[in-house]
Order: sequence, then structure tokens, then C-alpha cells
Amino acid sequence: MAQEPERTSFLPRPLLAVAIGLPAVLAAGVAAVGLFLGTSADTPATPSKGETGPLALVPIPAPAAKSDTCTTLLSKLPMQLLSSGATLPRRDLATPAPDGALAWGDATHEPLVLRCGLDRPRELTPTATLRVISDVQWLEVADGENATWWVVDRPTYIALTVPSDAGTGPLQDISTTIRDTLPSQQVDTQGQ
Repeated sequence: MAQEPERTSFLPRPLLAVAIGLPAVLAAGVAAVGLFLGTSADTPATPSKGETGPLALVPIPAPAAKSDTCTTLLSKLPMQLLSSGATLPRRDLATPAPDGALAWGDATHEPLVLRCGLDRPRELTPTATLRVISDVQWLEVADGENATWWVVDRPTYIALTVPSDAGTGPLQDISTTIRDTLPSQQVDTQGQ
């Protein structure tokens, strides 16, 4: 009489095959989905830290962006800014680039964006707190991870949007250029 072979597994063979095969099938499925959908680097997104190509900016109303005031200022602004100890070069803008706009940044830092010729900020009220840097008056409008600083005492409104960790270097450099390029005027807190 033949002796039956001794079983070494407590699981039936079909269940054992599923237990071994299922993770392999799932891994192959995840890999296929990744290849099919691509990575975030393949898809255009909002410009941010890590991107190095031309910076795409959303157009916003800037009725005085083509004015002599903005043209003169933009031609005088530095080619690089110091931000939290890092030197940020001027960044190319994607076409069509909005009039009156410049940007600075690199692959490891969020971009800093300057816009000239904007409408008066609605936050500029008689009780707004202004900060004077190199004889230029600024209004800070914080927005989560970024802050937009508005120049409010020159012939046109200028905004500089910076990440919250940018430090004061960009404001100091831009203020010096504005002070030396554009005449000051009284701050209009009434919207006239």
C-alpha cells in the first residue's frame, strides 16, 4: 500500500496561489497606472519651487503696465535678488507674458513676482498699517504661504509677491530701486 505524501502547508493550494499572486498583480497594476498617467512633472501646473522653465503668470488688471513709469522701473530693477541668504536670478516669463511683470527664482526657491501698473489695492484704507523701507511706503497683504507687498506712494501701484520665508532682502532691493527711480507722492487712502 502506497503511503500518502506528507503536507507541509496549512493552506489549500488555490488559496496559497492567490496569496502569492495577488501582491504581484497589484504591483503590476500600480506600475501600469503610473506609466499611463505619468508623473506631475509631465503635466503643466502652477509654477512653484523646483520648476526651472519659463514662469507662466496669470494676467491680472494692470491698466498702467505699459506706462513710462513702469517701463522705466522695470528697466532699472536688479537682475538678481537676495532672499533668505540665496541669490535669485531674474526668471524668464512664459509667453504671452503680462505687461509690467518680472520674476526672480530658481529650482530650489519659490518665485518672487513683481507687477507694475496695477489698480489701487482695496486693502489700502485710512487705517491700513504701512511700512517704510528705504523711503518707500509698502502695504502688506498676507495670503497663507505668500505675502503681497504693495508700493502705495508712487505714481502707479506696484506689487511684489514673495513667499513668507523670503526675508526682507527683496523688499530692500526693490525699495532702493523705486526710491531712486520714481518720485514719491502722497498716499491715497480714499481711492480718489
